[in-house]
Amino acid sequence: MSEQVGKRLVIIGGVAAGATAAARARRLDERASITVIERGRYVSFANCGLPYFVSRDIAKRSSLILQTPEGFFSRYAVEVLLETEALSIDREARRVHLRDPEGERDLSYDSLILAQGGSPIDPPIPGIEAPNVFNLWTIPDMDGIHHFIEEHHAKSALVIGGGFVGLEAGEAFVKRGLAVTIVELTDHLMPPADPEFGALIQEVFRGAGARVEVGRSVTEIVPGRALLDDGREVPSDLVLVAAGVRPNLTLAREAGLAVGPAGGLLVDEHLRTSDPRIWAAGDMIESTHRVSGRSVRLPLAGPANRQGRIAATNALGGSMSYRGPLGTTILKVMEDAFAMTGLSTSAAREAGFQVRAATVHRAHHVTYFPGAEEVSLKLIYDADSRRLLGSQAFGRSGVDKRVDVAATALAGELTIDDLAELDLAYAPPFGAANDPLNMAAYAAQNDLSGYSPTLPADVAWTRVLEGEAVALDVRTFGEHLAAPIPGALHIPLDELADRLDELARDREIIVISEDGYAGHVALRRLAQSGFDQVEYVAGGVRSLRLLPEFKFGEQE
Repeated sequence: MSEQVGKRLVIIGGVAAGATAAARARRLDERASITVIERGRYVSFANCGLPYFVSRDIAKRSSLILQTPEGFFSRYAVEVLLETEALSIDREARRVHLRDPEGERDLSYDSLILAQGGSPIDPPIPGIEAPNVFNLWTIPDMDGIHHFIEEHHAKSALVIGGGFVGLEAGEAFVKRGLAVTIVELTDHLMPPADPEFGALIQEVFRGAGARVEVGRSVTEIVPGRALLDDGREVPSDLVLVAAGVRPNLTLAREAGLAVGPAGGLLVDEHLRTSDPRIWAAGDMIESTHRVSGRSVRLPLAGPANRQGRIAATNALGGSMSYRGPLGTTILKVMEDAFAMTGLSTSAAREAGFQVRAATVHRAHHVTYFPGAEEVSLKLIYDADSRRLLGSQAFGRSGVDKRVDVAATALAGELTIDDLAELDLAYAPPFGAANDPLNMAAYAAQNDLSGYSPTLPADVAWTRVLEGEAVALDVRTFGEHLAAPIPGALHIPLDELADRLDELARDREIIVISEDGYAGHVALRRLAQSGFDQVEYVAGGVRSLRLLPEFKFGEQE
Protein backbone atom coordinates (compact mmCIF):
# COMPACT_ATOMS: atom_id res chain seq x y z
CA MET A 1 0.00 0.00 0.00
CA SER A 2 1.38 3.39 -0.96
CA GLU A 3 2.08 5.75 1.96
CA GLN A 4 0.83 8.70 -0.08
CA VAL A 5 -2.70 9.64 1.03
CA GLY A 6 -5.28 10.63 -1.57
CA LYS A 7 -8.90 11.71 -1.27
CA ARG A 8 -10.51 11.54 2.17
CA LEU A 9 -13.70 9.46 1.92
CA VAL A 10 -15.95 9.17 4.97
CA ILE A 11 -18.86 6.70 4.98
CA ILE A 12 -21.53 6.99 7.68
CA GLY A 13 -23.15 3.57 8.13
CA GLY A 14 -21.38 0.24 7.98
CA VAL A 15 -24.03 -2.30 6.94
CA ALA A 16 -25.04 -3.30 3.38
CA ALA A 17 -24.61 -0.09 1.35
CA GLY A 18 -21.89 1.36 3.57
CA ALA A 19 -19.78 -1.78 3.74
CA THR A 20 -20.11 -2.33 -0.02
CA ALA A 21 -19.15 1.29 -0.66
CA ALA A 22 -16.00 0.95 1.47
CA ALA A 23 -14.80 -2.19 -0.29
CA ARG A 24 -15.56 -0.75 -3.73
CA ALA A 25 -13.75 2.51 -2.89
CA ARG A 26 -10.58 0.67 -1.97
CA ARG A 27 -10.64 -1.32 -5.21
CA LEU A 28 -10.94 1.96 -7.09
CA ASP A 29 -8.28 3.95 -5.26
CA GLU A 30 -5.34 2.50 -3.35
CA ARG A 31 -4.36 5.95 -2.07
CA ALA A 32 -7.70 7.10 -0.66
CA SER A 33 -8.18 7.50 3.07
CA ILE A 34 -11.41 5.58 3.83
CA THR A 35 -13.21 5.73 7.17
CA VAL A 36 -16.47 3.98 8.06
CA ILE A 37 -18.51 5.33 10.97
CA GLU A 38 -20.97 2.89 12.52
CA ARG A 39 -22.98 3.68 15.65
CA GLY A 40 -23.69 0.00 16.36
CA ARG A 41 -21.39 -2.72 17.70
CA TYR A 42 -21.16 -4.61 14.40
CA VAL A 43 -20.13 -3.77 10.86
CA SER A 44 -21.08 -5.64 7.69
CA PHE A 45 -23.41 -8.24 9.15
CA ALA A 46 -26.00 -10.30 7.26
CA ASN A 47 -29.21 -8.68 8.52
CA CYS A 48 -31.28 -10.71 6.04
CA GLY A 49 -30.09 -13.84 7.82
CA LEU A 50 -31.21 -12.83 11.31
CA PRO A 51 -34.59 -14.68 11.24
CA TYR A 52 -32.86 -17.87 10.16
CA PHE A 53 -30.64 -17.85 13.22
CA VAL A 54 -33.74 -17.44 15.39
CA SER A 55 -35.33 -20.40 13.56
CA ARG A 56 -32.05 -22.35 13.99
CA ASP A 57 -31.75 -22.93 10.24
CA ILE A 58 -28.44 -21.09 10.69
CA ALA A 59 -26.66 -22.64 13.65
CA LYS A 60 -23.52 -20.49 13.84
CA ARG A 61 -24.00 -16.91 14.97
CA SER A 62 -20.54 -16.04 13.69
CA SER A 63 -21.56 -16.87 10.11
CA LEU A 64 -23.78 -13.77 10.10
CA ILE A 65 -20.88 -11.44 10.86
CA LEU A 66 -19.40 -10.91 7.40
CA GLN A 67 -16.55 -8.63 8.38
CA THR A 68 -14.90 -7.09 11.45
CA PRO A 69 -13.07 -3.80 11.90
CA GLU A 70 -9.82 -5.74 12.01
CA GLY A 71 -10.74 -7.61 8.85
CA PHE A 72 -11.67 -4.42 7.03
CA PHE A 73 -8.35 -2.88 7.92
CA SER A 74 -6.20 -5.88 7.07
CA ARG A 75 -7.90 -6.55 3.73
CA TYR A 76 -8.88 -3.06 2.57
CA ALA A 77 -6.95 -0.63 4.79
CA VAL A 78 -10.31 0.83 5.79
CA GLU A 79 -10.66 2.30 9.27
CA VAL A 80 -13.92 1.28 10.95
CA LEU A 81 -15.12 3.24 13.97
CA LEU A 82 -17.74 1.23 15.88
CA GLU A 83 -20.09 2.65 18.54
CA THR A 84 -19.46 6.03 16.97
CA GLU A 85 -22.30 8.41 16.18
CA ALA A 86 -22.22 11.20 13.62
CA LEU A 87 -23.81 14.15 15.41
CA SER A 88 -23.66 16.80 12.71
CA ILE A 89 -22.24 17.69 9.30
CA ASP A 90 -20.52 21.02 8.62
CA ARG A 91 -21.03 21.09 4.87
CA GLU A 92 -19.06 24.29 4.30
CA ALA A 93 -15.99 23.11 6.22
CA ARG A 94 -16.55 19.49 5.08
CA ARG A 95 -16.36 18.05 8.58
CA VAL A 96 -18.40 15.47 10.48
CA HIS A 97 -18.73 15.93 14.23
CA LEU A 98 -18.53 12.57 15.99
CA ARG A 99 -19.15 11.11 19.41
CA ASP A 100 -17.51 7.83 20.43
CA PRO A 101 -16.92 6.17 23.83
CA GLU A 102 -13.92 8.45 24.39
CA GLY A 103 -15.68 11.74 23.65
CA GLU A 104 -16.38 14.06 20.73
CA ARG A 105 -14.22 15.10 17.79
CA ASP A 106 -14.32 16.22 14.16
CA LEU A 107 -13.41 14.22 11.06
CA SER A 108 -12.75 15.98 7.75
CA TYR A 109 -13.78 14.65 4.35
CA ASP A 110 -13.39 15.40 0.67
CA SER A 111 -16.34 13.16 -0.20
CA LEU A 112 -19.04 11.87 2.15
CA ILE A 113 -21.39 8.91 1.69
CA LEU A 114 -24.47 8.58 3.87
CA ALA A 115 -25.59 4.96 4.31
CA GLN A 116 -27.46 5.15 7.61
CA GLY A 117 -30.29 2.86 6.57
CA GLY A 118 -33.60 2.81 8.38
CA SER A 119 -35.04 1.95 11.77
CA PRO A 120 -38.10 -0.12 12.72
CA ILE A 121 -41.29 1.76 13.46
CA ASP A 122 -42.78 1.09 16.88
CA PRO A 123 -46.50 1.98 16.86
CA PRO A 124 -47.82 3.91 19.89
CA ILE A 125 -49.21 0.84 21.65
CA PRO A 126 -49.42 0.82 25.46
CA GLY A 127 -46.91 -1.74 26.74
CA ILE A 128 -44.64 -1.67 23.70
CA GLU A 129 -41.65 -0.75 25.91
CA ALA A 130 -41.95 -3.99 27.88
CA PRO A 131 -38.85 -6.23 28.06
CA ASN A 132 -40.59 -9.03 26.15
CA VAL A 133 -41.14 -6.79 23.08
CA PHE A 134 -38.52 -6.89 20.34
CA ASN A 135 -37.60 -5.71 16.87
CA LEU A 136 -35.54 -7.91 14.53
CA TRP A 137 -33.14 -5.50 12.86
CA THR A 138 -29.68 -5.98 14.34
CA ILE A 139 -27.45 -8.68 15.81
CA PRO A 140 -28.32 -7.55 19.38
CA ASP A 141 -32.04 -7.77 18.47
CA MET A 142 -31.50 -11.32 17.26
CA ASP A 143 -29.51 -12.24 20.36
CA GLY A 144 -32.19 -10.79 22.61
CA ILE A 145 -34.97 -12.82 20.97
CA HIS A 146 -32.97 -16.04 21.00
CA HIS A 147 -31.97 -15.69 24.65
CA PHE A 148 -35.49 -14.69 25.71
CA ILE A 149 -36.95 -17.85 24.16
CA GLU A 150 -34.28 -20.00 25.81
CA GLU A 151 -34.19 -18.37 29.23
CA HIS A 152 -37.91 -17.66 29.71
CA HIS A 153 -39.14 -20.88 28.06
CA ALA A 154 -41.50 -18.83 25.91
CA LYS A 155 -44.47 -20.76 24.62
CA SER A 156 -46.28 -18.10 22.56
CA ALA A 157 -45.28 -15.29 20.22
CA LEU A 158 -47.20 -12.36 18.77
CA VAL A 159 -45.98 -10.80 15.53
CA ILE A 160 -47.25 -7.30 14.81
CA GLY A 161 -47.01 -6.79 11.05
CA GLY A 162 -47.44 -9.23 8.16
CA GLY A 163 -44.74 -7.95 5.81
CA PHE A 164 -41.39 -9.56 5.01
CA VAL A 165 -39.73 -9.22 8.42
CA GLY A 166 -42.87 -10.18 10.31
CA LEU A 167 -43.48 -13.28 8.22
CA GLU A 168 -39.86 -14.40 8.38
CA ALA A 169 -39.96 -13.99 12.15
CA GLY A 170 -43.32 -15.76 12.29
CA GLU A 171 -41.89 -18.75 10.46
CA ALA A 172 -38.90 -18.75 12.82
CA PHE A 173 -41.17 -18.83 15.87
CA VAL A 174 -43.25 -21.66 14.40
CA LYS A 175 -40.05 -23.64 13.87
CA ARG A 176 -39.05 -22.97 17.47
CA GLY A 177 -42.31 -24.57 18.59
CA LEU A 178 -44.08 -21.42 19.76
CA ALA A 179 -47.81 -20.79 19.40
CA VAL A 180 -47.72 -17.94 16.89
CA THR A 181 -50.22 -15.16 16.18
CA ILE A 182 -49.64 -12.77 13.28
CA VAL A 183 -51.62 -9.52 13.28
CA GLU A 184 -51.72 -7.41 10.11
CA LEU A 185 -53.53 -4.09 9.85
CA THR A 186 -54.37 -4.36 6.13
CA ASP A 187 -56.78 -6.90 4.66
CA HIS A 188 -54.10 -9.43 3.66
CA LEU A 189 -50.64 -10.64 4.57
CA MET A 190 -47.75 -9.27 2.51
CA PRO A 191 -49.34 -5.86 1.79
CA PRO A 192 -47.13 -5.06 -1.23
CA ALA A 193 -48.50 -8.16 -3.00
CA ASP A 194 -51.90 -8.73 -4.57
CA PRO A 195 -54.53 -10.11 -2.14
CA GLU A 196 -54.68 -13.61 -3.60
CA PHE A 197 -51.00 -14.17 -2.88
CA GLY A 198 -51.48 -12.88 0.65
CA ALA A 199 -54.24 -15.48 0.97
CA LEU A 200 -51.89 -18.24 -0.22
CA ILE A 201 -49.30 -17.20 2.36
CA GLN A 202 -52.00 -17.11 5.03
CA GLU A 203 -53.08 -20.65 4.16
CA VAL A 204 -49.54 -21.92 4.69
CA PHE A 205 -49.18 -20.23 8.08
CA ARG A 206 -52.55 -21.50 9.25
CA GLY A 207 -51.66 -24.96 7.99
CA ALA A 208 -48.52 -24.80 10.14
CA GLY A 209 -50.65 -24.02 13.20
CA ALA A 210 -50.25 -20.24 13.34
CA ARG A 211 -53.15 -17.89 14.01
CA VAL A 212 -53.52 -15.09 11.45
CA GLU A 213 -55.57 -11.96 12.08
CA VAL A 214 -55.86 -9.58 9.12
CA GLY A 215 -57.63 -6.24 9.17
CA ARG A 216 -56.88 -6.04 12.90
CA SER A 217 -54.56 -4.06 15.17
CA VAL A 218 -53.04 -4.51 18.63
CA THR A 219 -54.32 -1.98 21.16
CA GLU A 220 -52.39 -3.00 24.28
CA ILE A 221 -49.60 -5.32 25.36
CA VAL A 222 -49.73 -6.71 28.89
CA PRO A 223 -47.71 -9.52 30.50
CA GLY A 224 -48.39 -12.77 28.67
CA ARG A 225 -51.07 -11.46 26.34
CA ALA A 226 -52.13 -8.66 24.02
CA LEU A 227 -55.48 -7.08 23.21
CA LEU A 228 -56.83 -6.66 19.69
CA ASP A 229 -59.01 -3.80 18.51
CA ASP A 230 -62.09 -6.04 18.54
CA GLY A 231 -61.62 -6.86 22.22
CA ARG A 232 -60.19 -10.35 21.82
CA GLU A 233 -56.98 -11.46 23.51
CA VAL A 234 -54.03 -13.33 22.06
CA PRO A 235 -51.24 -15.08 24.01
CA SER A 236 -47.89 -13.33 23.77
CA ASP A 237 -45.01 -14.42 25.97
CA LEU A 238 -42.87 -12.73 23.34
CA VAL A 239 -43.85 -9.87 20.99
CA LEU A 240 -42.09 -9.06 17.70
CA VAL A 241 -42.87 -5.65 16.20
CA ALA A 242 -42.44 -5.52 12.42
CA ALA A 243 -44.73 -2.61 11.54
CA GLY A 244 -42.51 -0.95 8.95
CA VAL A 245 -39.26 0.96 8.54
CA ARG A 246 -38.51 4.68 8.52
CA PRO A 247 -35.34 6.14 6.98
CA ASN A 248 -32.73 7.53 9.37
CA LEU A 249 -32.77 11.15 8.21
CA THR A 250 -32.04 13.21 11.33
CA LEU A 251 -28.41 13.89 10.40
CA ALA A 252 -29.28 14.67 6.77
CA ARG A 253 -32.20 16.94 7.65
CA GLU A 254 -30.18 18.90 10.19
CA ALA A 255 -27.48 19.33 7.56
CA GLY A 256 -30.06 20.87 5.24
CA LEU A 257 -30.06 18.09 2.65
CA ALA A 258 -33.20 17.79 0.52
CA VAL A 259 -35.80 15.12 1.29
CA GLY A 260 -37.95 13.76 -1.54
CA PRO A 261 -41.72 13.30 -1.96
CA ALA A 262 -41.62 9.68 -0.78
CA GLY A 263 -40.00 10.68 2.50
CA GLY A 264 -36.49 9.48 1.71
CA LEU A 265 -33.28 11.41 1.16
CA LEU A 266 -33.36 12.92 -2.31
CA VAL A 267 -30.58 11.84 -4.69
CA ASP A 268 -30.02 12.18 -8.43
CA GLU A 269 -29.22 9.37 -10.87
CA HIS A 270 -25.61 9.42 -9.64
CA LEU A 271 -26.81 9.05 -6.03
CA ARG A 272 -25.59 12.56 -5.26
CA THR A 273 -27.61 14.49 -2.67
CA SER A 274 -28.41 18.19 -2.88
CA ASP A 275 -24.84 18.78 -1.69
CA PRO A 276 -22.32 18.09 -4.50
CA ARG A 277 -19.84 16.55 -2.02
CA ILE A 278 -22.30 14.16 -0.40
CA TRP A 279 -23.70 10.93 -1.84
CA ALA A 280 -26.17 8.50 -0.27
CA ALA A 281 -27.24 4.88 -0.66
CA GLY A 282 -29.42 2.22 0.90
CA ASP A 283 -32.64 2.29 2.89
CA MET A 284 -32.46 6.01 3.68
CA ILE A 285 -32.83 7.21 0.09
CA GLU A 286 -35.68 7.31 -2.36
CA SER A 287 -35.21 6.64 -6.05
CA THR A 288 -37.21 6.40 -9.24
CA HIS A 289 -39.00 3.10 -9.74
CA ARG A 290 -37.91 1.64 -13.04
CA VAL A 291 -41.47 0.71 -14.10
CA SER A 292 -43.74 3.36 -12.61
CA GLY A 293 -41.33 6.28 -12.90
CA ARG A 294 -42.41 7.39 -9.41
CA SER A 295 -40.22 8.21 -6.44
CA VAL A 296 -40.27 5.27 -4.02
CA ARG A 297 -38.54 3.97 -0.93
CA LEU A 298 -37.75 0.27 -1.20
CA PRO A 299 -35.66 -0.89 1.78
CA LEU A 300 -34.18 -4.00 0.19
CA ALA A 301 -30.69 -5.47 0.49
CA GLY A 302 -30.08 -5.98 -3.24
CA PRO A 303 -30.64 -2.37 -4.28
CA ALA A 304 -28.73 -1.14 -1.20
CA ASN A 305 -25.62 -3.09 -2.15
CA ARG A 306 -25.75 -1.94 -5.77
CA GLN A 307 -26.28 1.65 -4.66
CA GLY A 308 -23.27 1.43 -2.34
CA ARG A 309 -21.11 0.35 -5.26
CA ILE A 310 -22.33 3.22 -7.45
CA ALA A 311 -22.07 5.85 -4.70
CA ALA A 312 -18.46 4.89 -3.96
CA THR A 313 -17.56 5.04 -7.63
CA ASN A 314 -18.98 8.51 -8.04
CA ALA A 315 -17.63 9.82 -4.73
CA LEU A 316 -14.16 9.03 -6.05
CA GLY A 317 -14.70 10.81 -9.35
CA GLY A 318 -16.59 8.27 -11.45
CA SER A 319 -19.87 8.69 -13.31
CA MET A 320 -22.05 5.64 -12.82
CA SER A 321 -25.84 5.95 -12.97
CA TYR A 322 -28.47 4.14 -10.94
CA ARG A 323 -31.48 3.27 -13.07
CA GLY A 324 -33.79 2.62 -10.14
CA PRO A 325 -35.20 -0.45 -8.40
CA LEU A 326 -37.75 -2.98 -9.58
CA GLY A 327 -38.60 -4.24 -6.10
CA THR A 328 -37.68 -7.85 -6.86
CA THR A 329 -37.84 -9.93 -3.72
CA ILE A 330 -38.62 -13.41 -2.43
CA LEU A 331 -39.94 -14.83 0.83
CA LYS A 332 -39.57 -18.34 2.20
CA VAL A 333 -42.92 -19.52 3.58
CA MET A 334 -42.26 -22.83 5.35
CA GLU A 335 -41.70 -25.20 2.41
CA ASP A 336 -43.16 -22.76 -0.12
CA ALA A 337 -41.97 -19.46 -1.52
CA PHE A 338 -43.52 -16.19 -2.63
CA ALA A 339 -41.73 -13.81 -4.99
CA MET A 340 -42.61 -10.61 -6.78
CA THR A 341 -41.07 -8.03 -9.06
CA GLY A 342 -42.25 -4.73 -10.51
CA LEU A 343 -45.69 -3.35 -9.73
CA SER A 344 -48.64 -5.03 -8.07
CA THR A 345 -52.06 -4.65 -9.66
CA SER A 346 -53.04 -1.79 -7.35
CA ALA A 347 -49.67 -0.03 -7.72
CA ALA A 348 -49.93 -0.27 -11.51
CA ARG A 349 -53.41 1.28 -11.44
CA GLU A 350 -52.21 4.08 -9.17
CA ALA A 351 -49.37 4.76 -11.62
CA GLY A 352 -51.93 5.33 -14.39
CA PHE A 353 -51.52 2.20 -16.47
CA GLN A 354 -54.39 0.40 -18.22
CA VAL A 355 -53.94 -2.69 -16.10
CA ARG A 356 -54.68 -6.24 -17.15
CA ALA A 357 -53.46 -9.45 -15.57
CA ALA A 358 -53.09 -13.11 -16.49
CA THR A 359 -52.92 -15.86 -13.87
CA VAL A 360 -51.99 -19.50 -14.39
CA HIS A 361 -51.53 -22.44 -12.04
CA ARG A 362 -49.11 -24.82 -13.72
CA ALA A 363 -46.64 -27.54 -12.74
CA HIS A 364 -43.10 -26.22 -12.41
CA HIS A 365 -41.93 -29.03 -14.67
CA VAL A 366 -43.76 -31.64 -16.74
CA THR A 367 -46.17 -33.69 -14.67
CA TYR A 368 -44.97 -37.04 -15.98
CA PHE A 369 -41.56 -36.49 -14.38
CA PRO A 370 -41.60 -37.20 -10.61
CA GLY A 371 -41.69 -34.26 -8.22
CA ALA A 372 -43.79 -31.76 -10.18
CA GLU A 373 -45.07 -28.94 -7.96
CA GLU A 374 -47.67 -26.32 -8.81
CA VAL A 375 -46.60 -22.73 -9.40
CA SER A 376 -49.20 -19.96 -9.22
CA LEU A 377 -47.95 -17.23 -11.55
CA LYS A 378 -49.42 -13.82 -12.33
CA LEU A 379 -48.33 -11.39 -15.04
CA ILE A 380 -49.47 -7.77 -14.75
CA TYR A 381 -49.29 -5.76 -17.96
CA ASP A 382 -50.46 -2.61 -19.68
CA ALA A 383 -53.29 -3.10 -22.16
CA ASP A 384 -52.20 -0.17 -24.32
CA SER A 385 -48.46 -0.78 -24.71
CA ARG A 386 -48.64 -4.54 -23.89
CA ARG A 387 -45.58 -3.92 -21.71
CA LEU A 388 -45.00 -6.16 -18.69
CA LEU A 389 -45.48 -4.20 -15.45
CA GLY A 390 -44.97 -6.82 -12.76
CA SER A 391 -45.16 -10.45 -11.78
CA GLN A 392 -45.91 -12.49 -8.66
CA ALA A 393 -45.51 -16.20 -8.02
CA PHE A 394 -46.13 -18.72 -5.27
CA GLY A 395 -45.25 -22.38 -4.97
CA ARG A 396 -42.88 -24.99 -3.66
CA SER A 397 -40.42 -25.11 -6.55
CA GLY A 398 -39.44 -22.91 -9.47
CA VAL A 399 -40.78 -19.63 -8.06
CA ASP A 400 -37.44 -17.80 -8.06
CA LYS A 401 -36.71 -18.86 -11.63
CA ARG A 402 -39.93 -17.41 -13.04
CA VAL A 403 -39.78 -14.14 -11.13
CA ASP A 404 -36.11 -13.62 -11.97
CA VAL A 405 -36.96 -14.03 -15.65
CA ALA A 406 -39.81 -11.55 -15.22
CA ALA A 407 -37.44 -9.09 -13.52
CA THR A 408 -35.08 -9.36 -16.47
CA ALA A 409 -38.00 -8.77 -18.81
CA LEU A 410 -38.96 -5.66 -16.83
CA ALA A 411 -35.41 -4.33 -17.05
CA GLY A 412 -35.55 -4.80 -20.81
CA GLU A 413 -39.06 -3.29 -21.04
CA LEU A 414 -40.34 -6.44 -22.76
CA THR A 415 -43.96 -6.97 -23.72
CA ILE A 416 -46.23 -9.94 -23.17
CA ASP A 417 -45.55 -10.81 -26.81
CA ASP A 418 -41.83 -11.01 -26.04
CA LEU A 419 -42.58 -13.24 -23.04
CA ALA A 420 -44.72 -15.53 -25.18
CA GLU A 421 -41.74 -16.10 -27.46
CA LEU A 422 -39.07 -16.48 -24.76
CA ASP A 423 -36.89 -19.51 -25.47
CA LEU A 424 -36.45 -20.90 -21.95
CA ALA A 425 -34.47 -23.94 -20.88
CA TYR A 426 -36.47 -27.16 -21.08
CA ALA A 427 -35.94 -30.76 -20.11
CA PRO A 428 -38.49 -32.84 -18.15
CA PRO A 429 -36.73 -32.48 -14.77
CA PHE A 430 -36.58 -28.69 -15.09
CA GLY A 431 -39.57 -27.26 -16.94
CA ALA A 432 -42.01 -27.73 -19.78
CA ALA A 433 -41.93 -27.06 -23.49
CA ASN A 434 -44.36 -24.24 -22.74
CA ASP A 435 -43.12 -22.77 -19.47
CA PRO A 436 -45.67 -21.26 -17.04
CA LEU A 437 -44.29 -17.85 -18.10
CA ASN A 438 -45.07 -18.65 -21.73
CA MET A 439 -48.53 -19.92 -20.80
CA ALA A 440 -49.35 -16.78 -18.80
CA ALA A 441 -48.20 -14.66 -21.73
CA TYR A 442 -50.38 -16.70 -24.12
CA ALA A 443 -53.37 -16.05 -21.85
CA ALA A 444 -52.59 -12.32 -21.89
CA GLN A 445 -52.33 -12.28 -25.69
CA ASN A 446 -55.61 -14.17 -26.04
CA ASP A 447 -57.32 -11.76 -23.68
CA LEU A 448 -56.15 -8.59 -25.43
CA SER A 449 -56.96 -9.90 -28.88
CA GLY A 450 -60.50 -10.91 -27.85
CA TYR A 451 -59.75 -14.50 -28.83
CA SER A 452 -60.31 -15.65 -25.25
CA PRO A 453 -61.34 -12.85 -22.87
CA THR A 454 -60.50 -13.42 -19.22
CA LEU A 455 -61.63 -11.87 -15.95
CA PRO A 456 -59.83 -11.61 -12.61
CA ALA A 457 -61.44 -13.84 -10.02
CA ASP A 458 -62.70 -10.96 -7.89
CA VAL A 459 -64.32 -9.13 -10.81
CA ALA A 460 -65.87 -12.32 -12.14
CA TRP A 461 -67.38 -13.36 -8.81
CA THR A 462 -68.79 -9.89 -8.17
CA ARG A 463 -70.60 -10.00 -11.52
CA VAL A 464 -72.01 -13.42 -10.69
CA LEU A 465 -73.17 -12.36 -7.21
CA GLU A 466 -74.82 -9.21 -8.58
CA GLY A 467 -76.67 -11.20 -11.24
CA GLU A 468 -74.88 -9.56 -14.15
CA ALA A 469 -73.64 -12.89 -15.49
CA VAL A 470 -74.30 -16.62 -15.40
CA ALA A 471 -71.59 -18.84 -13.90
CA LEU A 472 -70.86 -21.93 -15.99
CA ASP A 473 -68.89 -24.63 -14.16
CA VAL A 474 -67.12 -26.88 -16.68
CA ARG A 475 -65.18 -28.98 -14.17
CA THR A 476 -65.49 -32.74 -14.04
CA PHE A 477 -68.21 -34.38 -11.96
CA GLY A 478 -65.64 -35.31 -9.33
CA GLU A 479 -64.30 -31.76 -9.04
CA HIS A 480 -67.82 -30.35 -8.92
CA LEU A 481 -69.06 -32.76 -6.25
CA ALA A 482 -66.00 -32.18 -4.06
CA ALA A 483 -66.45 -28.39 -4.09
CA PRO A 484 -69.73 -27.14 -5.61
CA ILE A 485 -69.90 -23.53 -6.78
CA PRO A 486 -73.11 -21.97 -5.46
CA GLY A 487 -75.54 -20.88 -8.18
CA ALA A 488 -73.38 -22.14 -11.04
CA LEU A 489 -74.73 -24.21 -13.93
CA HIS A 490 -72.60 -27.34 -14.08
CA ILE A 491 -71.88 -28.77 -17.52
CA PRO A 492 -68.60 -30.76 -17.74
CA LEU A 493 -66.39 -29.64 -20.60
CA ASP A 494 -66.67 -33.01 -22.34
CA GLU A 495 -70.48 -32.66 -22.45
CA LEU A 496 -70.60 -29.00 -23.43
CA ALA A 497 -70.99 -29.48 -27.19
CA ASP A 498 -74.11 -31.62 -26.63
CA ARG A 499 -75.76 -29.32 -24.06
CA LEU A 500 -75.48 -25.88 -25.62
CA ASP A 501 -79.27 -25.50 -25.57
CA GLU A 502 -79.12 -25.22 -21.77
CA LEU A 503 -77.33 -21.87 -22.08
CA ALA A 504 -78.97 -18.51 -22.69
CA ARG A 505 -77.43 -16.69 -25.65
CA ASP A 506 -78.57 -13.28 -24.45
CA ARG A 507 -76.74 -13.45 -21.09
CA GLU A 508 -73.12 -12.89 -20.19
CA ILE A 509 -71.52 -16.24 -19.37
CA ILE A 510 -68.50 -16.55 -17.09
CA VAL A 511 -66.81 -19.92 -17.42
CA ILE A 512 -65.20 -21.45 -14.35
CA SER A 513 -62.81 -24.39 -14.51
CA GLU A 514 -60.39 -25.89 -12.01
CA ASP A 515 -57.27 -23.91 -12.96
CA GLY A 516 -58.40 -21.74 -15.88
CA TYR A 517 -57.17 -23.76 -18.83
CA ALA A 518 -60.34 -25.78 -19.37
CA GLY A 519 -62.25 -22.51 -19.07
CA HIS A 520 -60.29 -21.19 -22.05
CA VAL A 521 -61.09 -24.35 -24.03
CA ALA A 522 -64.79 -24.08 -23.14
CA LEU A 523 -64.88 -20.41 -24.10
CA ARG A 524 -63.48 -21.16 -27.54
CA ARG A 525 -66.11 -23.86 -28.02
CA LEU A 526 -68.87 -21.46 -27.06
CA ALA A 527 -67.48 -18.63 -29.20
CA GLN A 528 -67.46 -20.87 -32.28
CA SER A 529 -71.04 -21.87 -31.51
CA GLY A 530 -72.28 -18.28 -31.67
CA PHE A 531 -72.07 -17.20 -28.03
CA ASP A 532 -70.63 -13.68 -28.02
CA GLN A 533 -70.76 -12.70 -24.32
CA VAL A 534 -68.33 -15.14 -22.76
CA GLU A 535 -65.30 -14.73 -20.48
CA TYR A 536 -63.45 -17.23 -18.31
CA VAL A 537 -62.03 -16.83 -14.81
CA ALA A 538 -58.26 -16.40 -14.77
CA GLY A 539 -56.90 -19.19 -12.60
CA GLY A 540 -60.33 -20.81 -12.23
CA VAL A 541 -61.44 -22.20 -8.90
CA ARG A 542 -57.87 -22.11 -7.60
CA SER A 543 -58.05 -18.33 -7.78
CA LEU A 544 -61.72 -18.00 -6.74
CA ARG A 545 -61.25 -19.91 -3.49
CA LEU A 546 -58.74 -17.28 -2.30
CA LEU A 547 -61.38 -14.54 -2.30
CA PRO A 548 -62.72 -13.79 1.21
CA GLU A 549 -66.24 -13.40 -0.21
CA PHE A 550 -66.20 -16.76 -2.02
CA LYS A 551 -67.58 -19.87 -0.31
CA PHE A 552 -68.19 -23.29 -1.80
CA GLY A 553 -71.75 -24.61 -1.66
CA GLU A 554 -73.15 -27.81 -0.22
CA GLN A 555 -72.78 -31.09 -2.04
CA GLU A 556 -75.78 -31.93 -4.19
